[in-house]
Amino acid sequence: MKTRWLAVGALTLSALVGALSVSAASATSPLPLDPGYVTDDVGVLTAAERQSIEERLQTLSENSQTDLFVVFVDDFTDPTDAAEWADAVAENNSLGTEQYLLAVAVEGRNYYISQPVGGSISDGALDDIEDSMQPLMAQNDWDGAVTLAADEMQGDGGAGALRVVLIIAGIVVLAVVIWLVIAGIRRSRRAAEIRERGAMPEQPDPNDPFSTLTDAQVETQAGSALVQADDALTSSREELGFAVAQFGDAATAEFSAAIETASAKMSEAFDLKQKLDDEVEDSLHDRRAWHIRIITLCEEIDDVLDANTDAFDALRRLEENAPQELDRVRAERAALEQRLPAAAPALAALTAAYDPAELTTVADNPDQARERVALADQSIAAAANAITDSRSGDAAFAIRTAEQAVAQAHQLVDAITSLDSELGALETQSQALIAELQGDLAAARQLPDPTGTIAQAASTTEQQLALAQTNLTGTARSPRRVVAALSAANAQIDGAIAQGRESAERARRAQQMLDQVMAQADSQIRTTREYLETRRASVGSTARTRLSQAESLFGQAVSLRASNPEQALAAAQQAIDLAGQASEHARSDYSSYSVGPGWGSGPYGGSSQGSGGSGLAGDILGGIIGGLISGGGGGSSHRSSGSSWRSTGSRGYRSSGFGGGGGRSSGRSGRSGGRRF
Repeated sequence: MKTRWLAVGALTLSALVGALSVSAASATSPLPLDPGYVTDDVGVLTAAERQSIEERLQTLSENSQTDLFVVFVDDFTDPTDAAEWADAVAENNSLGTEQYLLAVAVEGRNYYISQPVGGSISDGALDDIEDSMQPLMAQNDWDGAVTLAADEMQGDGGAGALRVVLIIAGIVVLAVVIWLVIAGIRRSRRAAEIRERGAMPEQPDPNDPFSTLTDAQVETQAGSALVQADDALTSSREELGFAVAQFGDAATAEFSAAIETASAKMSEAFDLKQKLDDEVEDSLHDRRAWHIRIITLCEEIDDVLDANTDAFDALRRLEENAPQELDRVRAERAALEQRLPAAAPALAALTAAYDPAELTTVADNPDQARERVALADQSIAAAANAITDSRSGDAAFAIRTAEQAVAQAHQLVDAITSLDSELGALETQSQALIAELQGDLAAARQLPDPTGTIAQAASTTEQQLALAQTNLTGTARSPRRVVAALSAANAQIDGAIAQGRESAERARRAQQMLDQVMAQADSQIRTTREYLETRRASVGSTARTRLSQAESLFGQAVSLRASNPEQALAAAQQAIDLAGQASEHARSDYSSYSVGPGWGSGPYGGSSQGSGGSGLAGDILGGIIGGLISGGGGGSSHRSSGSSWRSTGSRGYRSSGFGGGGGRSSGRSGRSGGRRF
């Protein structure tokens, strides 16, 4: 009886174990993918269906940037979530950024498309694809469902993109055509404008009044100006004839010279016009320049003739009022009589006080003034006789001559008085410059002068001051020369003072920095020296040389600290740099010396063993630890499933790094999705 119960229990246990075994067999963990695009772990596909799906997925890969892999299993386990399971398979098999995985649980009746991070197909598009597959999945139409997914992923096989490209190309072509038409219109308009403008500048020149006129406008203006100038010159010649008959050749000599000048300009203008009208072809620029020259000549002719017209009018007024004008000139001559005797004594006083070179402009002014007075007296007498004889023209000319002679005599006398005032003002200015230079010398002596520039400028200034003192006293003073010399000395000393103040400011800033830099240099040199002395056996000559140079420069900085802070600062900074180099070389020498072929100091501070103090023990220990961490030590390494290359038969190799998939996956999107059927 007991045996029977034991047998029944054994049978029951055996059945339970069998049931558990069947249950375990129907659930599938993430698995490596088969070669190709399809992995059928449960055998739901016929050979024809598998071949059809492989070909369709190959077409998808060739006609787009997307790969789709399909895996059929009984159910998802470890993990049981469809999305997590599919993502795990994709990651284990190193699918790339454009490689998608359709996972189908045949017995579990659910499916999911794993999406890579950064994939070109959006979450919404994948949701739509999964929705469209659901009816076919429910009918176990695996081939149809996968084909539908591939069609949706591939879209129109690039036709849509081609249409977009063609549309964009059409728009571009249309834009180019429109641009060409507009450019052509602009060119034609510009050509018309150029033809109209001729040689006219494109941009107006504020200094050129003709820059805003076209060639045609310039030509029209030149023709009009030429006609007007010729008419004016003809009238002036007639006027000159009347003047000569009325006032005589002497009175009209200046007017005749002006007419000759205007006639020469008129002749040049007509010559240019002839060149413009002859049969020789001229350039646009030449024609424009000649027309502008004609206009300019005509304007000059008008100016000359207008000035002569004013002179003619004044002379006629003199003729009409000759007796009254003669009385006016006699009064001006009488006023001059009171001033003329003082001219010579005033000049003599200047001659006694100043250097003759200062008086060259007025040395003969008294004599010249007396000559003008004599001419005025003669002209006044001639005018009186002409009025008596009713020769109004001769009277007018004589009055004009007397008037000019009296005016010039006044001017000659005034020049002597004016020069006296000018020389006195220069002496006053010289005294002010002397006082300013004395102050500059006092300021210069307070400034540092390492180069001697200030001392040289001060010496020159002192010499000029002494010379000025001499030239401003005695009977041959020369205020102009003194002012010129003092001004030059002032500019020199001012420049030297400015340079000295700049140097003083630099020295002040250098002194402020010097203490800190000196302390830094001292610390750097001291620490480097201590390091070298405690490891002298392992430090080579380069470090010792750099340190020696640093110490030498530091000594220079100490000696220059008070006299030249700028040079001391530069030396201290160089000492810091050299001490730093010495420290680097010393550490490098020590490191090279302390690592050798024997046992050396260990990683925990133990003493070295063996000659040379090498660090071989540390290297060996590091190698052992590294081997343990990496799973080495001679044992066989565990190969990760899904990381191997998978052959695809005639299509070569496919992986995350080569082919259509791009680079190795940096993760899957974890998109919430999946469908049941």
